[in-house]
Amino acid sequence: MANTLAIFLAFLRLGCRSFGGPIAHLGYFRSEFVNRRKWLSDEAYADIVALAQFVPGPASSQTGFALGLMHGGLPGGLAAWAGFTLPSAFLMILAAYGLSYAESGTAQGLIHGLKLLAVAVVAQAVWSMGRNLCPDRPNIQATPASFGIRIAHTSALLAICAFFLLLAGLPAVAALSENGLAAFANAFYRTGALVFGGGHVVLPLLQETVVKPGWVGREDFLAGYGAAQALPGPLFAFSAFLGEKSSVGPGGLAGAFVALIAIFLPGMLLVYAVLPFWDRLRTRTGVRGALNGVNAAVVGILGAALYEPIWTSTVLQPLDAALALLAFAALTVGKLPVFIVVAMSAAVGMALTFI
Repeated sequence: MANTLAIFLAFLRLGCRSFGGPIAHLGYFRSEFVNRRKWLSDEAYADIVALAQFVPGPASSQTGFALGLMHGGLPGGLAAWAGFTLPSAFLMILAAYGLSYAESGTAQGLIHGLKLLAVAVVAQAVWSMGRNLCPDRPNIQATPASFGIRIAHTSALLAICAFFLLLAGLPAVAALSENGLAAFANAFYRTGALVFGGGHVVLPLLQETVVKPGWVGREDFLAGYGAAQALPGPLFAFSAFLGEKSSVGPGGLAGAFVALIAIFLPGMLLVYAVLPFWDRLRTRTGVRGALNGVNAAVVGILGAALYEPIWTSTVLQPLDAALALLAFAALTVGKLPVFIVVAMSAAVGMALTFI
């Protein structure tokens, strides 16, 4: 129980400060669990990120769930997901109730400062992972250590069966049901089961799911999406806003909870089902060679995302570039803890609003 609580608190802290979108989240996870806590190596971390890219669902949340599984079994995985998701889900529900929590200039300055920090965190991840995951030939041939995950094959098979049963069964139940709850749950579950990469990729599917049939108004959808951009944590938490606003399903807090669980559940079932087999496959010579190429490509993907959308949407003037560079230097040269750089970036962002 103590270990589960520690995992929850670790991810809760990240959920409160991880601005910048899915790629930035991967940088924060690496800083916390590879560099600071030493839970796993860069190579093992990249293998988990690669798995999250291969299966449908929100990649950063699936990576966090897998890290929790590695360190604390299923309770640890659920604690990691809850800790990382709850802050943004809570704020999205507040937004749905019409509370303006991020409209002031000072709040916007704080958010901008933290987004500049996300630029530095991703740049640090690209730099460090590039050195470790694009090595010379002798190091490429090294056999990686096991993740150390204890998931019985029976449990993994039950998880994959549950994934497909819900994917096929919820539409059938929705067709027979008259209260709309099954149709509501099916819509969010199907969205989570069919989107790859997560983040902004999910928005067209969500719009098709809730706006086109008239469950949520277009203006409400766009307002919620705008609020989601200003928040830390996974963009999939936008589902809580839509669940509260939806005219179909339970609505209110119950609707937010159902939407949140339904959209995240398929991705977690897939990771739980595939991870033990992935752990075994990644040690085989042929698969290892393929994964070495994939891991190098992960560095390239992170590098591309560092420019678009993170840099292009955050660094808007020369002063922003200078502040992002200073944060990068503080992390890499100064070796300052991330929480100190977080506080510095937030303070600078707020101070700039008075200049």
